[in-house]
This record gives sequence, C-alpha cells and structure tokens, in this order.
Amino acid sequence: MSENAGKKRAIVVGGGITGLAACYRLRREAAQRDISLDVTLLEATERVGGVIHTEHRDGFLLEHGPDAFLSTKPAAKALCEELGIANQFIGTNPKVRRSFVIRNGELHPVPEGFYMMAPGSFKPFLKSPLFSWRGKLRMAMELFIPRRGRDTDEAVAHFVRRRLGTEAFTRIAQPMIGGIYTSDAENLSLKATFPRFLEMENAHGSIIKALRAQKKQAAQTSQDTSGPRYSLFLSFKSGMQTLVDTLTEAVSDCIRLGASVERIQHTSSAGWNVSLANGETLNAEFLCIALPALQASALIQNVSMPLATQISEIPYASSATVNLAFRRTDVAHPLDGMGFVVPATENLSLIGCSFSSVKFQDRAPTEHVLLRAFIGEPKSKKSESELIEMCQTDLAPILGIKSDPLFAVVSKHPQAMAQYQVGHQEVVGSVERLAGELPDFAVAGNGYHGVGIPDCIRSGEMAAISLLDAL
Repeated sequence: MSENAGKKRAIVVGGGITGLAACYRLRREAAQRDISLDVTLLEATERVGGVIHTEHRDGFLLEHGPDAFLSTKPAAKALCEELGIANQFIGTNPKVRRSFVIRNGELHPVPEGFYMMAPGSFKPFLKSPLFSWRGKLRMAMELFIPRRGRDTDEAVAHFVRRRLGTEAFTRIAQPMIGGIYTSDAENLSLKATFPRFLEMENAHGSIIKALRAQKKQAAQTSQDTSGPRYSLFLSFKSGMQTLVDTLTEAVSDCIRLGASVERIQHTSSAGWNVSLANGETLNAEFLCIALPALQASALIQNVSMPLATQISEIPYASSATVNLAFRRTDVAHPLDGMGFVVPATENLSLIGCSFSSVKFQDRAPTEHVLLRAFIGEPKSKKSESELIEMCQTDLAPILGIKSDPLFAVVSKHPQAMAQYQVGHQEVVGSVERLAGELPDFAVAGNGYHGVGIPDCIRSGEMAAISLLDAL
C-alpha cells in the first residue's frame, strides 16, 4: 500500500500571522490526533508575516508594523510559550509608563487612572489641563447617567458622548481609539471593539464607578489597571519579527511564496481545487482562506456569492508608519513617556507617535532617539517624501526637534486595518453561518473577531481546529 494512502491535504491561503498560525496549528493538532495531513501555505508575495516586519539598521530596531501585543489575550503568549520563545519577551520601560495627548499644540499627560474615555481617579483628572471645567463637570455627571436599556449595537462615539460628553470624546477618546483602530469612531461598533465598557455600564450603571471599583480591587491585589496599562504590552528583544521567523521555521516545508491564487472551486469528487496565477492547480480536502475581507470575498464569489457578499461588507482602512532616527541632542523634549496621540481637532497630519527608543530597550544606539509616527487615511496614500515631510512639520514644534532625521523609513499598509462598524457582530454571524455551509472550509483573519496579533492568531488556530473537527 502507498505510504500516502489515507493522507489528507489542507491548503491555507494567506501568509500573514493568521495564515502562519493556522498552518502551524493544523500540523500540530493533526499530529496529536494521529491524522496524516499534508499542509500547504500559499503566499502571493515573496515574504510571510504580513504587516509584522522588523528591520535592523545602523544600530536601530525599526518596526514596520505592530511593535507589541497584549498579554491579556492569551493566544499570542501561549503560542510563544509553545514555540519556546517566551524567554525572549521584553516589556515596556517601567520608568515611563504614561502617554500624552496633544492639546493646543502641546503635550499633556493622560491623567493617572484615566482609562480610554473616563477617569478612575478624580484628583489627577481635576488637575489636568486637557479638559475645561465645564467638560470635567459633564464627565463627572456620568455617575448619574442611567443605563441605556437597549441591547442594540451603538457607535463608540455615541456611547462616549451619551455617558461622558463631547469633550471626553473629542479630546481623549477619539484620539485613543483612532490610535488603536485607525478608524472613525462615529461608525465604530461598541460591541465589537470595546464590549468591556458596555459591560461596565450594565454591571455598575457607570463607567466611572466601574473603574473606581477596579482600582479598589487592584489595590487589594497589587495589580496595575490604570491608564493604558503599558505593563501588559509584550514584544521581543529582537523585535516582532522573532515571532514570524520562529513560526516560519516551524512550517518552512509548507510555505510556497509567490503563489498567487486566482480561483477556488469545490467538487464532490475532488474536494477543493485551488488555481494559481502560474496555471498550476492544487487539490485539497480542507481549505482555509486567511486573507483580508476584500481579497477573501473576491476569491469566494465563485463558490458562494452570499458568503462573498457578507464578507465584502467588512471595510478596511489604510495607514502608514514613519520611523525617524535622531541624535538625542537634536530632540529637546525629555521623552518621558511612551508617546502621544493627536485629536482630530488639532488638524495635524499625524494621529500619534511612539517614542520607540523609550518604550522598549535597545531600539536605538546610545545617545540617539527613534520615533515612530502614525498616519491614517487619506494622508497615508501620499508619497513617501511627502509623508516624511508631514511628520517633520508636525513633530518639530511638539518635540523641539532641531534638525532633519539621520534617516526616515516609511511603511505603507494599504487596506490593512479592518473597520468594525455598527452591526459588525451580525455580519460576522452571517459569515460564520454561510462559511459553515461549505464543506471542509474556514475563513480567518483580522476582519472578524479582533484586529490585534492575539486575535489573528486565535482566528487562525480556531479555523484550523474547526477543519480537523469536521473529521
């Protein structure tokens, strides 16, 4: 009997962190279940990892994509432990765990105990120049605002204004949210992006009451729950590329680069047929599409127009990052924080900036500074030289920068960030139902249950397990 008799085949389309996680989990889970399985990962470009990309240059460590992940979502940390790279974790600088918000062109610290949109401590909040006294009074009135009483989805902007007022939204919630989702909070789904605040409202009747209760509990357990909770962010000594490289090594025999998929179809006799741009056709019993929604929708039209239509309702936004290297003497600001965010009302090109060489150790040579600026739509579509000029124009007066950067590196991410608009959960529910109607098929990615690295890893892993569970 042939040694391949009874062997199953699986194809994963997309070599971002989601596809890599799906490929790895298919291999590991199949082995644990004693299933003979060949896995092929198809990536259209010449590298895997998607937006995760670390570059080392002249002693600087540049992150082109995300520079960290949240440890509170277990999928990423658990995978790193399984891969044996947890010993390479580094946390944020414990000496400067605070961030800033621009107000009238100047940096002001986020008040201690402030979480995203509401104060957990009144004294620092009352002293902060970020808000007018009228705005502070309106935010304090949140203690007496009744629960909404309806279970329908709500835009984040509407939720913040309803509970905390307009200043809370425009001066801090909008820039904080924009820094995370590169999104317009006017249409962003509360249920899909910040369900915790909805839970706070339902459980305590007030966001402020909930934060104060958490602070009291944290004091009893010595936990850090104030501000952006920088202690929960993890990266690697050699950058986020460590995760991609380790995963790639683990599944290197599965990966095919430059393999652009043009068409998929399913037959009852042959299973899934995957046609490549080079004219080759691959066959497999199992298929996982780990692509952004727009690309996934285009592929799926041939096998399920209803599913393709639902997936296409998930919009994406583009963004760009600009790494700028300076001598320390050329930046007057003390850089005594992790970075800053920019309210839309400030009319700057940037939506935020990380002090990368302060946030994590060994990101820049001694006596040098590395900054990483973030630009959203539509400005992110400008040329690289224009983006660098915009960053210099915005950063110079804010940080007291006296010279041009030693170098600047632009990273563009077109249509990379999923936008979870109001009603997103209902769309995803329909996607999962329709995907479940296709035999031995799964979709995964940042378009469904979270945009962060742990969310994408979990999405890929759950897709892999669902395919094997079908056996």
